[in-house]
Amino acid sequence: MSNRRSFLAGAAMLGAGMVSRAGAASLPEAPVQSSAATTPPPLPPNGRPFNPVVTLNGWSLPWRMKDGVKEFHLVAEPVLREIAPGMVAKLWGYNGQSPGPTIEVVEGDRVRIFVTNKLPEMTSIHWHGQILPSGMDGVTGLSQPGIEPGKTFVYEFVAKHAGTFMYHPHADEMVQMAMGMMGFWVTHPKDYRQHAVDRDFCFLLNAYDIEPGSSMPKTNTMLDFNLWTFNSRAFPGIDPMVVRKNDRVRVRVGNLTMTNHPIHLHGHRFEVTGTDGGWVPPTARWPEVTTDIAVGQMRAIEFIADNPGDWAFHCHKSHHTMNAMGHSVPNMIGVSQDGLAEKILNIVPGYMSMGENGGSMGGMEMELPENTLPMMTGTGPHGDIEMGGMFTTLKVRENQKRGDYRDPGWYQAPKGTTAYEWTGEAPPVTNAPNMPNAPRQPATKADAPPLEVKKPHDHHH
Repeated sequence: MSNRRSFLAGAAMLGAGMVSRAGAASLPEAPVQSSAATTPPPLPPNGRPFNPVVTLNGWSLPWRMKDGVKEFHLVAEPVLREIAPGMVAKLWGYNGQSPGPTIEVVEGDRVRIFVTNKLPEMTSIHWHGQILPSGMDGVTGLSQPGIEPGKTFVYEFVAKHAGTFMYHPHADEMVQMAMGMMGFWVTHPKDYRQHAVDRDFCFLLNAYDIEPGSSMPKTNTMLDFNLWTFNSRAFPGIDPMVVRKNDRVRVRVGNLTMTNHPIHLHGHRFEVTGTDGGWVPPTARWPEVTTDIAVGQMRAIEFIADNPGDWAFHCHKSHHTMNAMGHSVPNMIGVSQDGLAEKILNIVPGYMSMGENGGSMGGMEMELPENTLPMMTGTGPHGDIEMGGMFTTLKVRENQKRGDYRDPGWYQAPKGTTAYEWTGEAPPVTNAPNMPNAPRQPATKADAPPLEVKKPHDHHH
């Protein structure tokens, strides 16, 4: 906590005394969350009933009722966020975390949100996807002046439409969003039985460019990010989604990165049932196992968890399930490194040659810079999972109690249902029937023909 206090001290002192005592007395509480664990929310203590969502590695913001209005208090501030065990990033967020807490209301609620700025520059909040008065839209210079450091602004509007939305700044947006300023918003239907499911998860896709050994994101990066996260957490720091067999499950995913993400679920088929524009009519849905979520979009998927096991849930862009990536690494497959490692070891102690037979890093224990995650990590019941970034698991269990989100451990597959090694006699190598003269792959390097290289003609380079 001493590190966190010293990191926040500058911003906290900046805002101190700039909100009057009378104003501070009328503000609702601004709860702070420092844990990166998933916090299942309690049922709403007042107001109309709804079925709360579970924010993966996050939490929902409490409110107070005042004269029939739901009042929330968001504080924009520097935060420390553990991306995964072994790495902490210095980000900007809300109420102690990045992303900020999920805001949950009911369709038709009048909502009042106090936003206090403890950043070193002005900010605002845009309520992404909401239909509201122009002056509450949060675009600095267009619909409102910026919220200067130490000041508090009030947003008030009626949550007209049920659905899933997001919030983020529209002030120095490239910097502030690259620093982690964003959050989820869920407007539940008036009738809590409408669109009801047994388990309802939500999280944001976000990305950072943090150099190995550093903790501060580079905010001018356009595309070459090296940390891809669910709710600012990289696998294996991402909690599993734990469900009971035959539960109807909803997963709401919002994308505030700079690229699209094809989100893929193993072991089940799902339907896209919602976007940030609203609910998709049943007649417009179709079965999928992957849905592509573009920049600034939200997708809600639903499925029946009828297949017990531990199932992968991830972005299908392979480099988005890795950490601390480099973008200029050559392909070394088939390139002999005989004797090279020994020579380099004399100059760089601890050097490991790799890539000759592929990119697998399982079992490698290279020394990393401080505060840096391995590119591939995570261990499962059968060894190294070799995943990072946007990857987690859906854990479907027969005996998981309703409302219990605790990790049940690894799945114990019934006998005869796990892939196994063949130890019998291998068949002889033959050419394919339609390719009688197809060349056989050389068995050893000695069998390989000499490599001939021809230079192109009529080029000056």
